[in-house]
Amino acid sequence: MTHAVTAERGFPFSAIVGQDQLRLALVLCAIHPGIGGVLVRGEKGTAKSTVVRALARLLPPVRSPDGPRAARLVELPVGATEDRVVGSIDLERVLRDGERAFQPGLLAHAHEGVLYVDEVNLLHDHLVDVLLDAAAMGRVHVERDGFSHTHPARFVLVGTMNPEEGELRPQLLDRFGLTVDVSASRDVGVRAEVIRRRLDYERDPDRFAARFDGQDIELAERIAVARDALASVNLPDREVRRIASLCAEFGVDGMRADLVMARTAIAHAAWRGGVEVGEGDVRAAAELTLPHRQRRDPFDEPGLDQNQLDDAMTKAAQDAEAGGPEPDPDDPGPDDPGPDGPGPDGPGPEDPGPPPSGGQTPPDGDPAAESADDRGTEGPSGNAPERSSAPPQGSFRARLLEIPGTGEGAPGRRSRARSQRGRIVRPAAFRGRALHVPATILEAAAQLPSRGRFSVRPRDLRGAEHEGREGNLVVFVVDASGSMAARDRLSAVTGAVISLLRDAYQRRDKVAVITLRGRQAELVLPPTSSIDIAVRRLDALRTGGRTPLAEGLLKAREVVLRERIRDAQRRALVVLLTDGRATAGTEPVKRAHRAAGLVVGARIASVTVDCEHGMVRLGLAADLSRHLQGGYVRLAELSADAVTGVVRAAA
Repeated sequence: MTHAVTAERGFPFSAIVGQDQLRLALVLCAIHPGIGGVLVRGEKGTAKSTVVRALARLLPPVRSPDGPRAARLVELPVGATEDRVVGSIDLERVLRDGERAFQPGLLAHAHEGVLYVDEVNLLHDHLVDVLLDAAAMGRVHVERDGFSHTHPARFVLVGTMNPEEGELRPQLLDRFGLTVDVSASRDVGVRAEVIRRRLDYERDPDRFAARFDGQDIELAERIAVARDALASVNLPDREVRRIASLCAEFGVDGMRADLVMARTAIAHAAWRGGVEVGEGDVRAAAELTLPHRQRRDPFDEPGLDQNQLDDAMTKAAQDAEAGGPEPDPDDPGPDDPGPDGPGPDGPGPEDPGPPPSGGQTPPDGDPAAESADDRGTEGPSGNAPERSSAPPQGSFRARLLEIPGTGEGAPGRRSRARSQRGRIVRPAAFRGRALHVPATILEAAAQLPSRGRFSVRPRDLRGAEHEGREGNLVVFVVDASGSMAARDRLSAVTGAVISLLRDAYQRRDKVAVITLRGRQAELVLPPTSSIDIAVRRLDALRTGGRTPLAEGLLKAREVVLRERIRDAQRRALVVLLTDGRATAGTEPVKRAHRAAGLVVGARIASVTVDCEHGMVRLGLAADLSRHLQGGYVRLAELSADAVTGVVRAAA
């Protein structure tokens, strides 16, 4: 069997240096599209797009009524609408011929080819659902406006993303069959070869591609042969048990991982020319199938620990040979741990119970020691000797911090917003909105006495105003000064911030983090949708020194104003976590209050989280919140489990 690569002279697949895991994942999905696609995660400049585009030229020709044609690479833009993706009624033919015809979308064009979604993490969630459903079923069913249409859509789905720009929801991560994390090699020889090949390609693309034509043709033929052999590859029962044991050992949810791993192992066996799946095929499949399904929390590090995989493979081998683990009659099981273990109703007699939540803080230490810690011995920069903060206390389910009023920002789940898909809240002027039929009829009916008969005229049309939810920019201003660090008090604060960051992740916010220490306010994380990076920055937080509250508020104002230039519709919420003690500079309290006035003047909503402790309370944070004209809540009340209601920041 012969296979000719397409005439388009892109960068050859065989010329890619390194990225062996990515190339293998793409090849396996090309062999068995039922795997469900590949999610490629990696920093910018790691050849993600180059590899994907090179793959399309290796796929077998597509049979069509007009004869064989080359497989297509269809790119889906982030701003595509659902009609553009799945297809819709062909209005031109309806108006011209009176015929109810279907206009195919991008999924139809990608049939038997590659559907490539760059920055898939920025795509609307409902569109990602549509893509993954089509990739899993191999068909698209459109039911809209009394029109029904079904067509095949078998394609290799590839999504690429930079984790620094935000993560996919865990539910959507699981829908991708395989995942690969890519990064630039640290080997000087590999990097030098990348430079040489790229420069050679840019000088003469045709000549460079011709050097690798033979290797690409060989790869294309191997893919075609493996596709044809797929149905004849045997998956023995011992390997089925090995797959089930691995998924159980890693605790993955549902059965999707088991099925994807089985399909991937079969494709891997066909790729190497085997007739039966072996242990090596299962291991290769596990390395591609399990990494993104291990994350129980958005802040868990992605990836697969090789030592853990080795241990799981050893146990899986025992289960495979033994026909699966037999139940131990002496094992009381999880619901009956015995007299000395924790029962279903709570901890056992010697169980210390769960760690304290982030809303609970240790008792205050000696006030004199705290004051000394706050003063510190300052150097030229005004910073006291640094020290690391204690580990964050346990996180909790945070209360909703919400901006009042109605915005028009990016889709999310925090604050109210006008939207295209939310619930209908009232009729409004038509102005291109979706037609509100009852309101339109009522308006026309009101004109019946003057018109003499019922008729609908253009001025009677009423649109529907929808209300949904938006994601906001949440700027965390964290007091890391000496007064906050006494007796590791900051561990409670960072635990609270992590709870709020988890809440921001679930509500699709952008976040920024500013810390206050010494005489400076430091922007440790510019606005980003990658909230797990914020958690890593908090882990490396340094504490000590004075409290530059005014500088922190001014820095927050600067961050918000700068972000408004690039994202004008996204509203901002400043969350200030402090005990309210301003100690840096001259007249620090007055300067903090003046800075608060500037924040209010910029129309920035705020919530002050009061971190003050002890028998004697000065009420400084509460006073500052009044100057900010924003919401106020004590740290211990931040947990949604502790109190009810919603904290609304003042406009």
